[in-house]
Amino acid sequence: MVTIVGIKFKNCGKIYDFKCEDIDLKLGDTCIVETERGLSIGKVALHLRKKDERNIRRRLKNVLRKATDKDLEQSKKNEMIEKEAFEVCQNKIKERELPMKLVAVEFSFDASKAIFYYTAEGRIDFRELVKDMANQFKARIEMKQIGVRDEAKMSGGYGPCGRILCCASFLKDFAPVSIRMAKEQQLTLNPSKISGVCGRLMCCLVYEHMIYEKNLKDIPNLGKKVNTSEGQGKLIKIDMINEKATVELEEGKRLQMNLNELRKHNKSVQ
Repeated sequence: MVTIVGIKFKNCGKIYDFKCEDIDLKLGDTCIVETERGLSIGKVALHLRKKDERNIRRRLKNVLRKATDKDLEQSKKNEMIEKEAFEVCQNKIKERELPMKLVAVEFSFDASKAIFYYTAEGRIDFRELVKDMANQFKARIEMKQIGVRDEAKMSGGYGPCGRILCCASFLKDFAPVSIRMAKEQQLTLNPSKISGVCGRLMCCLVYEHMIYEKNLKDIPNLGKKVNTSEGQGKLIKIDMINEKATVELEEGKRLQMNLNELRKHNKSVQ
């Protein structure tokens, strides 16, 4: 058995597991950990727990220590350097007229490496830009192109619901979202109504999709001829929230019925 702890880093909703032996950590504690990019600072997001090492698929890095006052001071310095690097890089991008948008800058804990996140329509020749940044900040520079959903995740903001963006607060991964989900939930197919700040379909369309998919499994499609207790008619509306369906009978009368009743009368209707 091995002791592990869940660590969350800034601008990221994902929680990563690290080995944590002989270090007493509690939720919210700041600590220094080993990562593939070098030392990083993060916060405890999941309690210490025991796990069979045979069930761990990848080799876990270690928590080195609980953050000291010196570590926290270094972290604040890094934040200042990141802001400076962002401004300098922005100016250089304009100066060199590069067709790219800088999103964020992230330095490793020891400030030996910096990652510049950006969006762009295509490939960018940023070799001279990298030289500029390396000379200015005396660090290894990596330019990383990201998509618009990742941009929203890193930049943050508020959705049309008035809450902090899901991707910037709790979503660990992006799930595939399709227009079919919006159709099945009978939402207005207006791009401005079903798109997030990233311009893509809103992630929250996924949340209720499984319920709609399950409950609509045995329900005929809208526009289909269906059977009712008062004869045959056309299914014109489905209200999943109240579990009701509206059928227009052949004589023009509209009949509202329970979804279970609709299923009962139309077991053979595809």
